[in-house]
Amino acid sequence: MPKRGGSEVFRITGARQGLADDVRGRQRRYIISMTVRTLSVIAAAVLWNVERHVAIVALALGILLPYVAVVIANAGRETPPSLPSTFVPAPVRPALDAAEASADGDAERPYGRN
Repeated sequence: MPKRGGSEVFRITGARQGLADDVRGRQRRYIISMTVRTLSVIAAAVLWNVERHVAIVALALGILLPYVAVVIANAGRETPPSLPSTFVPAPVRPALDAAEASADGDAERPYGRN
């Protein structure tokens, strides 16, 4: 029996990812970003006397990447699923209009004639 009350109906494919999976993904992105930062700082230190321009770029990457990593790790759960692909409108049932209900005469007596 379909639910009444005009509630919205969503497809299960539009459901969000579980919280544990979401946190795990954020942690993985953060660890990858911090690993890249560590490698770029080490590369800057190693290349400082060999190739100064590459070392400066690696050092800039090492300085900017913590901010970017935090922003990337914190992004995610705020965006709801897109409505056009997941929203299914509830079926609309035609209602009797007031003229039809009064012409019928049974609208005021819910259990039929006495």
